[in-house]
Amino acid sequence: MWENMKKSLLISVPILVFGLAAQASENNRSHSSKYAGQESRATKSLSPDDISELKRGGGWGLAKAAELNGVPGPAHLLELKDEIPLNAAQVLKIQKIHEQMKTQAIRQGERLIALEQELEKHFQNRTITDDILRSSLEAIAEVQKNLRYTHLATHLKTPKILSEEQISKYNALRGYANPDPCANVPDGHNVKMWRKHNGCE
Repeated sequence: MWENMKKSLLISVPILVFGLAAQASENNRSHSSKYAGQESRATKSLSPDDISELKRGGGWGLAKAAELNGVPGPAHLLELKDEIPLNAAQVLKIQKIHEQMKTQAIRQGERLIALEQELEKHFQNRTITDDILRSSLEAIAEVQKNLRYTHLATHLKTPKILSEEQISKYNALRGYANPDPCANVPDGHNVKMWRKHNGCE
């Protein structure tokens, strides 16, 4: 009988220990933050991809209001110059505004990274105060506003260089749903001429 009890203990104890370990592991997982792992980032509020995008003057999704409403961006226009197609004069004009935008965006992006790092150091060093927090966030918001303006304002310049057919081709190549041109006359266009040009009459 004693031998049977010892065998039962030898079997049940590992099972119990394994069960408790599994439960503890499950509890740890259920309490883990979705940010777990990000504490090792050099700049906690920005991913490596974010930093790379900002340093190269990339769009960072800031121009969606223009891009997704049919107003082309210079970077993608240059990528699609042969498919649209763009003539040499158009390419030169678009290259110029793209270079100007990129110069400004890189400068603003680097400033944004520096401000985020400065804010983070205050938290790391426990030197953060309400006044420092408020002024840091105001500075960050100002740079973010200017950066977004830089990207969106550049989109405003491209329609003046392109024909309506080229804009439509761009949007089709980018995979965006094309709105009915007869029901969507852009601001500043002569309604009668637009409708005639797009075969609405």
